[in-house]
Amino acid sequence: MPPKSRLRESLGVITLIVYGLIVLLATMWPTPLDQGYSSSIDSLLAVLHRNGIPGWFGYGKLEFLANVAMFLPIGFLVSMLLPARAWWVSPIICIAASIGIEVTQSLFLSARFATLMDVVANTCGALAGALIAIAIRSAVYQRDQKVIARALWQASAARGN
Repeated sequence: MPPKSRLRESLGVITLIVYGLIVLLATMWPTPLDQGYSSSIDSLLAVLHRNGIPGWFGYGKLEFLANVAMFLPIGFLVSMLLPARAWWVSPIICIAASIGIEVTQSLFLSARFATLMDVVANTCGALAGALIAIAIRSAVYQRDQKVIARALWQASAARGN
């Protein structure tokens, strides 16, 4: 096996740290980020409903999807930084982080609301990110196997001539 790319690993760690700090800032902000934007959110939902999104898709579903989207990159980055066989650790790490965020909000941020649904949404996002990482790793592995097989075949054909 060739050695891991230190540059790629370093960029992954830096990206995870920066994105993690953004998530911490968003989740630990003293007031909810959507506070004062209810008319804008209602306008967005009205546009979505006029353009084919079903009426049952309201604020709760939008917030759930926002939480999924927020944790998807974390699940992806953690999975890519872990060894391929340890991909399953990524959702566990993300669940622990999500629970930590919700407990901190509950204990220290009176204007924030800790909910089990946020943990579920964050977990779904982390798992989706981990699955995307697995798919990418699998595709790269399959490609590498074909490249190696072709190189070996070409080397044996060159020796045979």
